[in-house]
Amino acid sequence: MIRRMATDPIPQFPAGFLWGVSTSAHQIEGAVDERERSVWDAFTAEPGTVKDGSTAAVACDHYHRYREDVALLADLGVDAYRFSVSWPRVNSPKGLDFYDRLVDELCAAGVRPVPTLFHWDLPVTLDWLERDTAARFAEYVSLVAERLGDRVGKWITLNEPAEHTLLGHALGTHAPGRQLLFDALPVAHHQLLAHGLAVRALRAAGATDIGIANSHGPTWPASKEQPDLEAADFYDLLLNRLFADPLLLGQYPEGIGELMPGDVEADLKVISEPLDFYGVNYYAPTRVGAPQGTEIEFGGISMPAELPFSVRQIEGVPTTDFGWPVVPEGLTELLTAFRDRYGDRLPPVVITENGCSYEGVDDQERIAYLDGHVRALHRAVEAGVDVRGYFVWSLLDNFEWAEGYARRFGLVHVDYETQVRTPKRSYGWLRDVLRAQR
Repeated sequence: MIRRMATDPIPQFPAGFLWGVSTSAHQIEGAVDERERSVWDAFTAEPGTVKDGSTAAVACDHYHRYREDVALLADLGVDAYRFSVSWPRVNSPKGLDFYDRLVDELCAAGVRPVPTLFHWDLPVTLDWLERDTAARFAEYVSLVAERLGDRVGKWITLNEPAEHTLLGHALGTHAPGRQLLFDALPVAHHQLLAHGLAVRALRAAGATDIGIANSHGPTWPASKEQPDLEAADFYDLLLNRLFADPLLLGQYPEGIGELMPGDVEADLKVISEPLDFYGVNYYAPTRVGAPQGTEIEFGGISMPAELPFSVRQIEGVPTTDFGWPVVPEGLTELLTAFRDRYGDRLPPVVITENGCSYEGVDDQERIAYLDGHVRALHRAVEAGVDVRGYFVWSLLDNFEWAEGYARRFGLVHVDYETQVRTPKRSYGWLRDVLRAQR
């Protein structure tokens, strides 16, 4: 594949296609003393929650080195930078000052700022099990929009509410560390409600380009046997339809709505506020079968035996250093399936995350991964899916949640002792791709 890439250019995407990279506040900013405490600060303070025992207190020190990082973005030649705004930082005495400076620096460099308003770092005083958190989120969003809206045109409300619900509240492997299993469903509902209220708050502030970043992937049954088909369908409901159907269809999948708290019918009218784009974070398909009766470790996540499904390995494909399968064609499959399922209810799509964890600065594996996925995305465009942008995860190596600093997703290597940034081979590859696209 690498030999072919040297001579075979990436196909041209439509004019106006948005090329960018993504990060999140808690994973790169550091400067923990310059903000309020988050649920992730509390979680990582507990022994055994992070595999290498680390925290994000310093991370990539982006808070102090943002000018250097914006210079990397400008040299890379991306159109846009997707970052997240830290709610705990906005709540601190200095509030939005840092994001004011960051947005100014991006605009001066000709890079479009694309803020995500919640990327898992909830203030420690709040709780997604409580409905009031959705209202507090809308108030916070209004503050951010009032301060940054004169320079920010494109907004993302939430990042991956499915993972935040599953890992943080159902399985307990992420902050805040709860193991509620299906009693975590109110967390999903309250995040979706927060999204809808945030869309209204942004519209009231004059925003005209609003979306969400949901993680999605095809669900592949382990076999054609009925127990495996039923387990895969249930998994797909939880990780895909539970979050897409309310947003795009204004309804929960059958049997789910009655499990949600509050006046669900009224809430769905808020949740389904029209979107200008639908963000998709794609990493891999998931192979799912009937429960096997034992707890298993998969992709760094402990899967309890009592779940009504089990996640299986996808055989015969490469894997990243994280053990995740590399299946570019899954992206084409996902997007065409979404187009077929939601029809004209699906707004234009933006790939808000796609990336991989590999060691080393001469990261040929990452080049192969990105090359394959960009080509798969182009095939979706050729198949008629309205795709408007693609963001690589991530600009920098960073604090990878419960994995600590053991996983490196960056186009730029970060030495966490010295904070020296070193562009990897993949950074140069992407820079060349972007030049050729223009």
